[in-house]
Parts: sequence; structure tokens; C-alpha cells
Amino acid sequence: MSTYPPRRCGIASFTHDLAAAMGNREIAALHPPEQAAPYPIEVHHRIRRDEHADYAHTARALNSCVDVVSIQFGDEIWGGEDGSHVLDFVRALRVPVVVTLHSAPAAPTAGRRAVISELITSADTTVVMSPSAIGLVASTYGADPRHLEVIPHGVPDLPLVNPETVKPTLGLEGREVILSFGLLGPGKGYELAIDALPAVVAAHPSALYAIVGATHPDLLRRDGEAYRTALVDRVRGLGLEGSVRFVDRFIGRVELTRWLEAADVYVTPYPSLDQIVSGTMSYAMGAGRAIVSTPYAYAADLLADDRGVLVPTGSAAAMASALNRLLGDGDLRAAIGRRAYDHSRPMTWTAIGAEYRRLFARVTGHPRGIVPVAPLAPLIA
Repeated sequence: MSTYPPRRCGIASFTHDLAAAMGNREIAALHPPEQAAPYPIEVHHRIRRDEHADYAHTARALNSCVDVVSIQFGDEIWGGEDGSHVLDFVRALRVPVVVTLHSAPAAPTAGRRAVISELITSADTTVVMSPSAIGLVASTYGADPRHLEVIPHGVPDLPLVNPETVKPTLGLEGREVILSFGLLGPGKGYELAIDALPAVVAAHPSALYAIVGATHPDLLRRDGEAYRTALVDRVRGLGLEGSVRFVDRFIGRVELTRWLEAADVYVTPYPSLDQIVSGTMSYAMGAGRAIVSTPYAYAADLLADDRGVLVPTGSAAAMASALNRLLGDGDLRAAIGRRAYDHSRPMTWTAIGAEYRRLFARVTGHPRGIVPVAPLAPLIA
């Protein structure tokens, strides 16, 4: 139960990849009012996001045809104040429920705390994607740690390749490539990386910062391209037009793989320190890239033990120093990338699908698990 392609958001992409890895499944899609494109055949149910009655109606339909419901929760994709319509959905279910938390602020509003607390209490098990999230969810939302399960964010199973072999396919020959990707929005903190670039370019004149991804559809509908325009103006004001490339489109899996494999360094400069997951960081690890990040909760977990470099939030000087260090030392960059790659092997989607199947078997009391079937086609959008 989630948003789903052709919806363009991180949770929709996550759900598609999890469904492909899971086996026997059907999708109930949260349908935003502006979406017109049709769904693929595995979508059997559709909830209009802002239609209150759709939630309980769909839940009652699922009671007679499924063994377990997997809810992907980020309050921005569910209807109602703070995503509260998810509670109407859960209250009408009579089958086991597993919730995967994609967001859980450390300092939530009272309304958001109430929604997430009730959701976790109602679920048979709640999945978080890093160990640090266990403590946060238990202390902030009153969850019983015994009902929390850590299953990492999945990643594609990519080979570890030398970026120089891939750069020509993207016209990046001779460039030292720093990459960020994902739907564009203010929460990504790209300003910090841009502000670090003058010192990086002074030491590495061939450095190129690629910001790959379309503007988030909700932001685009509300504010148009105001945020992207502000970033472009910032680049222009720093005289960095030749050192920053915006790829303003939603890219599919094949092209995304090329960008990841062509990158020398990956950057997540997020300003919020309580972010409990980053799919883009997971994918960069899965490609074996050296990563520089602000120390939000998920990054601190994944990049421990020299699997990446953490820099203070808001410090462009520290970001520049870390980037210069990695760009200037190929052996160090390769060693960090290799540790990240090795750590991500249990995070491939095949392995994550098996973890969810075992969890679903446990909560449903089916010890033989859920039988895999043919996977979905790769997501290309």
C-alpha cells in the first residue's frame, strides 16, 4: 500500500523495487488527484488520496484476498492532516499489518506524533531502515523495540566499475565528477555543496558537480521551478556555470546506473539531522562510490567504520575539504568506495525481498513463507 509508478517519488520507486523482489503480491496505490497516466497491471486497487471514504472501503476489500498488508508510510503521500487517513485504512483491516517507516521526525508536531504512534501501535511489526531509527522511534513515538525490525533500504545489484570507463557515455571525459541525484527540493541541501565548490574548483579545475533529477512534483505544482531557479542563480553568482550541470528530468534505471558508475564522489548535503533513510545514499553505496555527507542519522549509521566521510551541517569549508581530499587521492577514494560496496551486498533487492518474505511469513504464521513469482519489469521512467 503506497504511491506507485508512474507517480514520481522516492517511496513509489522503493515500492516498485520491493514488489519486484517480493514475489506473490498485488499493489494498492495511493492516487494523487493530478495523476492521469495509467498504472501497470500489478496495481489491483486504487485509493484516491484525498477521498476519505476510499481508505476503509479498500481495506475491507483487501481483508478477503490478502494474507498481509505492507504499508509504506511517509506522511506526505497519505491523505488527511499529517497523513491521518492511514489510520482509517488500518482500523478497517482484519489481516496482519507491517509498516515501513520512510520518515519519523525527531521533533514532530503533536499531530504527526499522534498519527505515527497510533500507526506503529496498530501494526504487527514496524520496519525501519537503520539501527539508529530504533532508538528514535522508541523514544519519540513510544514504540516497543520488540516490535521494530531493521531491514535496510534495497539497492540494485551493480558491478563495481572504474568511473573512467563510464564517463564517455555521458560526455564526462576529463571531468572529476561529484554527483547528487533525486527529486529536487529544498530539503536536499544542495546550497551547501554549491557553496563548497569554489574551493573545490580552485584545487581541481576539472571538477563538475552534477545535480540529476526533476523537481519534486508536489513542489512543482505549488511553486513551479522557483527552487531550481534559485540554485541556478546561486551557481551563476559564484561564477560556477562551467562547474555545475543540472539534469532536469526524471531519469530511468539504466541512465541512473550510468550516472552512479561515472561518479567519483557522491554527496548528500541534507540539512535535517533526523532523516532516518536516504534511498539515494543507499544506491550510491551499492555502486561503490565514495560518499561525503552531513551527519544525519541514516548517514551516520551507513558511513560508519570509514565507509564514507561525514562533515558538519552548514559548513561549506568542511564540505570542500572533504571533497578535495577524496578527489586528490584516488587510492583513498577507491578504498572508501570498496568498503561501501562490500557493506551494501546484503542490501541488494534480492536479499531485501527475502528479508521481507521471512518477516511476512512470521507475522502471518506461514512458516514456509510467501512463494516468489516472476519479477516485475525494471522501472524505466
